[in-house]
Amino acid sequence: MEFQCPDCKLETLVIVKSIELPPDVRSDEIRLQVIRCRSCTFEGVAIYEESRRGKLDSESFDHYGYRLPEADLKSISELIKRCPTPGNARCKCASHQELGQRDGAGRWIKPNMSADTNIFPIKW
Repeated sequence: MEFQCPDCKLETLVIVKSIELPPDVRSDEIRLQVIRCRSCTFEGVAIYEESRRGKLDSESFDHYGYRLPEADLKSISELIKRCPTPGNARCKCASHQELGQRDGAGRWIKPNMSADTNIFPIKW
């Protein structure tokens, strides 16, 4: 699936790496994704969170992207690359441990990203 690039506006944004993280108190699925445009130089990360809690057959999801400084993007990409089973939310590797941290209330803590990060919706 290709998404709309926030820079060139073409539907050429693709997921190049992804890691499935354990559920938290809010979301049943959490995926941290490295994204790249096939038409321009844009690279960033996306976060997909889905909840199937509530009424029967109800689900909600958020899918949004982040512009990151190169060092932050490289760090996240390298952590995903090091995981032996990135599609396994129950993996106990160091990458899953670092990227899947929770706060005291059990909510997932997004990876440490620099303050100049900005958010955009993932559009398809």
